Amino acid sequence: MSGSSVWGEVWQQRIADALAAHGLLIRGGLNFTPDEHAPPGPAERPARAVLLVGQAGARPWPHFMRWRRERPEVRENPLDTWSREVIASVAARFGARAVSPSDRPFLPFQQWAMRAEGLKPSPLGILMHPEYGLWHAYRGALLFDHEITVEVPQKTIHRCDACIGKPCMNACPVDACSVQGFDHRACLSHVRGPLGDACRQGGCLDRNACPYGAAYRYPAEVQAFHMAAFASPT
Repeated sequence: MSGSSVWGEVWQQRIADALAAHGLLIRGGLNFTPDEHAPPGPAERPARAVLLVGQAGARPWPHFMRWRRERPEVRENPLDTWSREVIASVAARFGARAVSPSDRPFLPFQQWAMRAEGLKPSPLGILMHPEYGLWHAYRGALLFDHEITVEVPQKTIHRCDACIGKPCMNACPVDACSVQGFDHRACLSHVRGPLGDACRQGGCLDRNACPYGAAYRYPAEVQAFHMAAFASPT
């Protein structure tokens, strides 16, 4: 990487400022090792580094809703489309290549996140963040042809290890989440059925039962949006 580490920090702050204008933030980064199978960067060679882009809480929601009012013709996967457009515009400004969690073939976003932020999965499969709890997401990433300054994540207590009773495993009326994994069919059938109104209107009951990160909990309308996307037959 050309420039000093100070230059790297200033450069990343500019990226952070550009993302913040849309309610997004940098969710850590990492430099790929020489023997790692990295995806192509802007120059179509294996990328040297990645910065993860995501959210904490529902900060992007007002920006997304404004965009949605301006782009009513986008009916399929609107949040994914908005995220792609925003992150691509930032990538173009800073010489990066934008990628998305929904790209095919799928990229190892969860593995990158665990390395970049030192996180571990919760019993629900969502990564548990020490501050945000389960109320965060990764919307995309920026790939670079050069190494970047990265902050080594500090080792933190995995909140799920210290959680007594695991309420996130006991709230679902059809026990869709268990030690055996996620029963997608049971969950979908319940959410679509006559007894699934609480889930449709307020989001996953197991996720909402988690006591951590309550200050970042998505509002009911945001959770209803995500649940509607999950339950959509298309």
